[in-house]
Amino acid sequence: MPHSTYLPEKMGSATVTPSGSFEAGAFEEFTVTYTAGYFGIDDTGSIKIVHRFASDMGRPQFTEPGAANYTTVEASNGAILHVEYDMKRNIRPWDKTLYIKVVRGFLREGDEIIVRFGDRRQGSPGIRLQTFCEDTFEFRVLVDAIATYNYVELPVQPTIAIIPGPPVLFKPILPTLRRVGEAFRLGIKGEDRWGNPSNLCDQTFTLRANIVVDGLPGTAALKKGQFAEIIDGLSVQAEGDLVIELLDGESAVAATSNPCRIAANAELLPYWGDLHGQSEETIGTNSARDFYEFARDKALLDVCVHQGNDFQITSEFWAWLNELSAEFTVDDEFIVFPGWEWSGNTGLGGDRNILHLHEGRPIHRSSHALVDDLSDTDTDCNSANDLFDALKGEDCVVFAHIGGRYADIKIAHDGGLERAVEVHSAWGTFEWLIEDAFEQGYRVGIVSNSDGHKGRPGASHPGATKFGSYGGLTCILAPKFTRAGLMEALKKRHHYGTTGSRVVLDVRAAFDNPAELFSDDPRLGDVTSEAVSQAMMGDILRSADAEVTLRIDVRGASPVERIDIRNGLETVEVFRPYAEAELGRRIRVLWEGSEYRGRGRETIWDGHAELEGNTFAALTPINHYNPDKRFEQTGPKRVDWVALSTGGFGGFDAILEDPHAGILKIDTALVQEEIAIKDIGRDELIFANGGIDRRIRIFRLPDENPHRAVTVERRIRLDGDKDNGLYVRITHEDGHFVWSSPIYIFR
Repeated sequence: MPHSTYLPEKMGSATVTPSGSFEAGAFEEFTVTYTAGYFGIDDTGSIKIVHRFASDMGRPQFTEPGAANYTTVEASNGAILHVEYDMKRNIRPWDKTLYIKVVRGFLREGDEIIVRFGDRRQGSPGIRLQTFCEDTFEFRVLVDAIATYNYVELPVQPTIAIIPGPPVLFKPILPTLRRVGEAFRLGIKGEDRWGNPSNLCDQTFTLRANIVVDGLPGTAALKKGQFAEIIDGLSVQAEGDLVIELLDGESAVAATSNPCRIAANAELLPYWGDLHGQSEETIGTNSARDFYEFARDKALLDVCVHQGNDFQITSEFWAWLNELSAEFTVDDEFIVFPGWEWSGNTGLGGDRNILHLHEGRPIHRSSHALVDDLSDTDTDCNSANDLFDALKGEDCVVFAHIGGRYADIKIAHDGGLERAVEVHSAWGTFEWLIEDAFEQGYRVGIVSNSDGHKGRPGASHPGATKFGSYGGLTCILAPKFTRAGLMEALKKRHHYGTTGSRVVLDVRAAFDNPAELFSDDPRLGDVTSEAVSQAMMGDILRSADAEVTLRIDVRGASPVERIDIRNGLETVEVFRPYAEAELGRRIRVLWEGSEYRGRGRETIWDGHAELEGNTFAALTPINHYNPDKRFEQTGPKRVDWVALSTGGFGGFDAILEDPHAGILKIDTALVQEEIAIKDIGRDELIFANGGIDRRIRIFRLPDENPHRAVTVERRIRLDGDKDNGLYVRITHEDGHFVWSSPIYIFR
């Protein structure tokens, strides 16, 4: 217990009204009443009402009675109170704090402090609830009755339940690749406006496939109380890219699935995972059991790993996580790895994530900062180099992560253990991490996960906090749907990452003469090799060829905007699947980047755009996940927005009445520009402002881009003096990125 445990039964009680269940993201009014206990509260004593770090409930404000989140506090006996709200005034994970101090007078037993969150008496719409679901959302009350600043938690805390709202969109989910005749399933779910899977669906859809699917029924029904409908036993008897559409009662397309490639032969199959998230036992939401159930049953993942901050993982919780990973792992159905996040200070190496093949392995914490049992501090590894030393001989993989702390792989790295870097999570997009690896000559793959704190692994909508991005997914290309098969794939870097989309991707290098493919990085020693004519993402090879052919094959649910073809730090080509002649009235305005590498990376892009000599015929936001943030057309010539970026990008598409007339004026705190519409073409205009790729980009697109499937072949010249790390980043029009793991070729 991080707080005092002195006589909690004499510290009073607290209630919340109304109680019950409330829709995520709704505006409500709640009255929390603290009743003083035997000690009362002495002059200068205080209470705190705290919420979890993960919560994105509206921030209480005390000055605008008619505005959202207006909060009032009063004492029943007239004592004068001082009230503050601070995002970091209590021990994590209960950081967010309403602090109430008695500054004149005192409370006796039975006196009350009444807190009205979202006080509606003067016109406020209420306080906006957190945007994600939680069975026991606490208004946790801590009491400093004796004015010592040593708080006691009340033994019974007031709670409400936060539940999903009605569905606003539907998602049919297929596997990404299956062999001809091989069985697979279709999952269908609805999500509310905040990305929560909804059990309030009551729809029947007609199912339409673009190729013949054996076992596919004519309709599928989602009923109230049901989070997902699973249709098993499907198969396809011919090669092709399968897409299934949901048609509503008017025969209109309500949703389209991700593509599923049907191949005659495939040695490896893709499995989708979120390898990084947390539950309420550390800094997340809902229990670790809820975490895995959500991943399996609501996100419809194949693989999942709980990665709690190590300095919050007690020995008992580590044992429990191992029990859960064993319980939830079922070969060919759902795989869990025992895992933990090494959360060392940035100067000592920064965050790393560890995935073990087996249960029962020791945890080597970065510290015992929030673990009171100090009996095993001798097992701690305070630096990343100490961690790698301790993990020698373990059957595990490590990847570097950027959260609040960022991984500094320049001061600590082990090629035998650290097989990947995480370039995207709910924290943002961090391509500079793979660039750090190239600069150091490391051979690592690319993963993308959520580090979700909101209890939604695999479907990690950012909600309304400063988490600026949808959580990512990693597609693992494995020989078997088992822990051992997936671990083999992770060690070989046979995977790719996305910002949350499920995309078919195959990237291969073809050689003019046989190349030497190594079983592992030859720098590690004790490796074997074989002669091959081609290689896949993640492979390490030696070749005498001066050039290789790089083949990129991508198929997504959204059209391809561009493909960046890269050799390490060099962008060899930016490929766009449409020609200059196809461009129309559509322009795209994007803001992106981050302030710097650390916690304060958020970049504010609040601003507006105006047209002079033209008008907006239509506007569509991109990566606008937070409905609280304004994106509004305020006239035929103007659009206003409130936005931020944390390494990734947001923005909008504009359809212009006239494709070439007038001036576009952009006005943000960081970029102010006037651009002639006629000068906006296929190649982007870039307006930079420091930071890490902090800029606005503007370019033109076809009015309709049909290119959902793209195949590109390019001859790539190999540099003889270094590793050639050949990889691609694909940008889809819906705002999603996809990264292949590099193919490493040295001469």
